[in-house]
Amino acid sequence: MVIQNFKGFKGQHCESTATLSLLAHQGLDMSEPMFFGLGEGLGFIYWKMKIMNLPFLGGRSKSFDLTRRFCENMAITLDSRETGSRKTAWSNVAEFIDNNIPVGLQVDCYYLDYFSRPFHFAGHFLTVYGYDNEYASVVDTAQQGTFQKTTLESLEKARFEKGPMSAKARSWTLKMPEKIPAIKTIIPKAVKAVAAEFLHPPIKNFGYSGILKLSKEIVKWIDMAPDPAKDLAESAEVMEKGGTGGALFRNFYRDFLKESLEYIPGNNCITQSHELYKKAAANWTETAALIRKAGITGEHTHLEKAAALCKETADVEKKAMEILGGM
Repeated sequence: MVIQNFKGFKGQHCESTATLSLLAHQGLDMSEPMFFGLGEGLGFIYWKMKIMNLPFLGGRSKSFDLTRRFCENMAITLDSRETGSRKTAWSNVAEFIDNNIPVGLQVDCYYLDYFSRPFHFAGHFLTVYGYDNEYASVVDTAQQGTFQKTTLESLEKARFEKGPMSAKARSWTLKMPEKIPAIKTIIPKAVKAVAAEFLHPPIKNFGYSGILKLSKEIVKWIDMAPDPAKDLAESAEVMEKGGTGGALFRNFYRDFLKESLEYIPGNNCITQSHELYKKAAANWTETAALIRKAGITGEHTHLEKAAALCKETADVEKKAMEILGGM
């Protein structure tokens, strides 16, 4: 069973690729940055655990919050299901596919057959649009080749893996309203919500204060890392190419603000913030490059430059969010 005329979405970030594939099947075409912005996706987290070689840097909201908030803002009905039963988990997919409705899934990408370099990450997302007795047909990010197949056995393992960011075999489908709200009315709400969380995070590891914390601690990364060359390179890779759209999701937000001006022409708050996020995005890309250089050379001077750049970026993003919060 394969859904006819299913075109999917060719994206860079896994959750937006999955949900935009579901939306495209129902006739709603939207850019990845606009989806990310309307879903209140931007954020920042600096997280350290003893099991980690280096702290984790995240540039977005929690897993699945992006889809949930987008649907709330756009009055789209979200049917999200979780279960501990393997039989029910598959039924939650097959019953929709059999009725020509694609299904989004949260998985641990380690088990997916088409990943050339498997690694455990249970916050990965994909869309299923067909299956037979052995394989599932799925849409993943462009980095993975968009249209792929994985065995049903592998898919089941991926859905039931436990660990950080995992869910209980989460699946979801969408139902469009008769009329979606005007995007120009959603943009101010979405940007103000992001600004409030960024400027007033619940703990100092998040938002503006999290970037400041990174600026103080990044100079220690060479000494913290068991294998600096490998560990720093991996951190830089995640920032630029780990499904973030580049610059730790700041490229997406920069482009969302630019596209927003098509809906709210001449808005001064958005215009100013767009210019600031152009700077922030460039800074994050440069920071990733400095982290990579530090790993290669073992020289702390690159991390000292990165620390200064992070402090500047924190101020740039704080100013942008203060402007957006006042819309």
